[in-house]
Amino acid sequence: MDKKIHIVTSPVMGIFYKASSPVEKSLVETGQKINTSDIVCMIESMKIFTELRSEKSGIVKKILVENEEPVMKNQALIEIEVN
Repeated sequence: MDKKIHIVTSPVMGIFYKASSPVEKSLVETGQKINTSDIVCMIESMKIFTELRSEKSGIVKKILVENEEPVMKNQALIEIEVN
């Protein structure tokens, strides 16, 4: 049986953040089980922070960008293996 992969993409150009603040732990880690609508990362664009939520439940397979890395609109950020 093939596993389905859902890709979380950036809705805007900005800076990728794994956590909601520098002192907080990452919102998600590789191997973590997540549910639909869980916050998985933040994107900062023009001093506005956008919470990205998962559209699917599953397991985080890969985080494709580093913390504080610039990202482009529609860039793949996180791979989720859908269950």
